[in-house]
Amino acid sequence: MSGQARTNRTDSATQLAQEEIDSILSGGGALEGDALQPEPEAEQEASRLLYGRADSYERLPMAEVVFERLSRILAGSLRNLFQDNVEVRLTRLASRRLADSFAEIAPMALLGVFRAREWDNLGLIHVDAMTVSNLTEILLGGRRVAAATGQLPKPVTSISRNLTERLIRVVLHDLRNSFAPICDVTFDFERTETDPRFATIGRNSGVALTARLSLHSAGRNCMIDIILPFATLEPVRELLLQQFMGEKFGRDSIWESHLAEELWHTDIELEAVLDEQTMKLGAVMDLRVGDIIPINAPRGSDVTLRCGSVDLFAGRLGVRHGRLAAEIRGWISRERE
Repeated sequence: MSGQARTNRTDSATQLAQEEIDSILSGGGALEGDALQPEPEAEQEASRLLYGRADSYERLPMAEVVFERLSRILAGSLRNLFQDNVEVRLTRLASRRLADSFAEIAPMALLGVFRAREWDNLGLIHVDAMTVSNLTEILLGGRRVAAATGQLPKPVTSISRNLTERLIRVVLHDLRNSFAPICDVTFDFERTETDPRFATIGRNSGVALTARLSLHSAGRNCMIDIILPFATLEPVRELLLQQFMGEKFGRDSIWESHLAEELWHTDIELEAVLDEQTMKLGAVMDLRVGDIIPINAPRGSDVTLRCGSVDLFAGRLGVRHGRLAAEIRGWISRERE
């Protein structure tokens, strides 16, 4: 009897697990009992994993440094623009399909299209409708609010469009300064659009780097997205894949002095090239122990002192204390090589 009871409990547990799996795959919602109902995002991720539609894109370590630098520079620039303290934070930096980024664009948003002059390609700055309304109130001297209110965004007017373009130009100027330690690039503002269909900057199936910056000033929250397709970043892709830029972001004088001191104690080997000959492969294969190869370097002839594959000194062959020696007569310039 006890064995049969254990078998029944095992079958019941197996059946419950199978029901959970079927429910998740079919999107049927929650099971009875304590099972939780999966969220739509969780269902989407599970579907990607099950059916092999998960997207994996390479990580750009230096891009994180660039946009963290942008958030610090932009805080000072916007403080002058808003005439108030501004808190800027990088809240998201991800590589995703361009179509997914455009799918998040809500109505009444402003899209600033810009061109990277040296890279000869386009990028996009997305300013949502609520940010446009808050930005207009801040720049027109609106009063400080105690907390964020649930007011609806207002339609875009010519005034709000012009004020938003001022913000976009400030962001592009600081973005250029953020890329300066890596490369020189100029971002030229071209136009603003309200319909994503007219703000195409690449193929929908292409991959783009999306950075979201959160702004907080005068009790109002603002949000802007900077979208850079990988096709735009291709000229500096190798630089963005680096882990560290060395002296580009600052010098370590202590390490430099320590390295300079240790270099004086480094041992290197110098080779004196007495003669160079060209021989046929067959003659080389016929060489045996005891064979003599004549060297066309009599006493007083010129020789080259080399370290590895780099010629350093020009010298003269001689004899000192019964051993062959080379007298250094001068440096070999790199221009001569």
